[in-house]
Amino acid sequence: MEEFTAFTKLIDLLRAQPVLTLFLILGMGYLIGAVRIGSFSLGPVAGVLFAGLFLGHFDFRMSAGAQSVGFALFIFSVGYQAGPRFFDVLRTDGLKYFLLALVIAITGFSVAITAAHLMSLAPGTSAGLLSGGLTSSPTLAAAQEALRSGQVAPPAGISADAMIGNVATGYAITYIFGLAGLIAIIKLLPQVLGIDLEKEAKALESADATGADAQQANVSARIYRVTNEAMTKIPRDQLRERYWDKTSVVKLRRDGEVLKPEAVDFLHLGDELHILASVAFFTETVAKFGEEITPEESTAQYTETAQIVVINKKAVGKSLEELDVARKFGVLLTRVSRMHMEVPRTADFKLRKGDILTVVGPHDNVDLLGEEIGHVEREIAETDMVTFAFGIAFGVLIGLLAINVGQLSIGLGSAGGLLASGLAIGYLRSIYPTFGRLPDAARWILMEFGLLLFMAGVGLRAGGDIIETFVAAGPVLVLAGICVTVIPIFVGYFFGRKVLNIHPVLLFGGITGSMTSGASLSVVTKAANSSVPSLGYTGAYAFANVLLTVAGSVILFF
Repeated sequence: MEEFTAFTKLIDLLRAQPVLTLFLILGMGYLIGAVRIGSFSLGPVAGVLFAGLFLGHFDFRMSAGAQSVGFALFIFSVGYQAGPRFFDVLRTDGLKYFLLALVIAITGFSVAITAAHLMSLAPGTSAGLLSGGLTSSPTLAAAQEALRSGQVAPPAGISADAMIGNVATGYAITYIFGLAGLIAIIKLLPQVLGIDLEKEAKALESADATGADAQQANVSARIYRVTNEAMTKIPRDQLRERYWDKTSVVKLRRDGEVLKPEAVDFLHLGDELHILASVAFFTETVAKFGEEITPEESTAQYTETAQIVVINKKAVGKSLEELDVARKFGVLLTRVSRMHMEVPRTADFKLRKGDILTVVGPHDNVDLLGEEIGHVEREIAETDMVTFAFGIAFGVLIGLLAINVGQLSIGLGSAGGLLASGLAIGYLRSIYPTFGRLPDAARWILMEFGLLLFMAGVGLRAGGDIIETFVAAGPVLVLAGICVTVIPIFVGYFFGRKVLNIHPVLLFGGITGSMTSGASLSVVTKAANSSVPSLGYTGAYAFANVLLTVAGSVILFF
């Protein structure tokens, strides 16, 4: 009895303190999401959903205003992140990935509608099926906001709030298989098809890779004196072929003078090698040349780290081999990211607008490379709050615009408006780097917090009647969710291989991107023992986010 009284008091306290309740849900969600069963974990989105479902069962609710704020932050950030890549990829080789994402989205959309009609599911459940089966949070957010804002009118006999509940419960029930099933299928399908992802990935990687496996977190500037006489007998070109890793920056000083590489035929005893490289390069290679010496001046000038955003037209389409940053600019390339996803730094990797190169080197050298390819971003923490705030406001206004055709109201809705605004600002930012600054850390927290705030509201809303819904239609919903998850994967694979002729390693990455599943991508990259699949993921991800956001509101009309 005392335990029941204590629990009741706790519930009463949480009802009186909504801020406390919200952040408890977020904290509990991260803890639940971090629990691993083998190599599988739910992740924070599912964790927050479950924490919300638990408290929602005790009739907790979140205000519609708070959930709408989370929705706006999340959808706008999705558009902002996709903007630089979205428009550029349409003009390049991205057509294949656009078609892959489109076919998977249409397949999932069709299966969800068909299942909802055949199984006589309640209105709104099809949107929950689509978002849960494809593990697409933007789809869920768009569907609920379309109902909440009145963009989609509910059919006779049911309220908008009840349809929102159906969307939430459909999502909650199907999401787990959508997540776990997608990971399992992506893991097993290559084995069933007899595809050795690791072997295929190695075949894709250039023989003269640019050191993608370098220990980029352990970069150091050191000086070695040549004392090994054997090294002075080897011609310059042979030295470069045998010992240079094609990424490290090497300068030769002889008698106090820095010599150009073409002016040196052989090393001399006593030559100084000034090197900027990963620690592994020093221990495995440079130590063979001689002894490390203490520099007369600080090497701190060689350790500036900066990010350079690819913007200049003449740099777009160039390969890393053509760019040759180590030899031409004297900087060390430590990371290349596209759509905020690290991609392999192979010699034949071609730059696209919006790619970000992380480099280490002297300040002036970094600036020279910046002039060549785009805009240098150093440690600047400020966010352009004016553009950010007006961007969201403008997106909401765009969403309000609609054309009435009979009983049908045609418009982008809040989700489409915010997505369009984010895409536009993200794209303009890639052209005018001083405009719309939103550092990665700021973008991540806004996007993550917005999504989890929205997801907490979904869990609380669904928790009130999820048990009743599961008892009444749970097995049917689970079966429908399995179909929505499985069928698009096989259709996408067949279409990607037979029609688009995408390489299997890139295709599996593209399928995970088309279903916006970062967890599944990690399974593919682990199986391939390579980051090459991330190229396929980033190619499809930008399109998938846009297509599935639009699908979330459109599916409610069927």
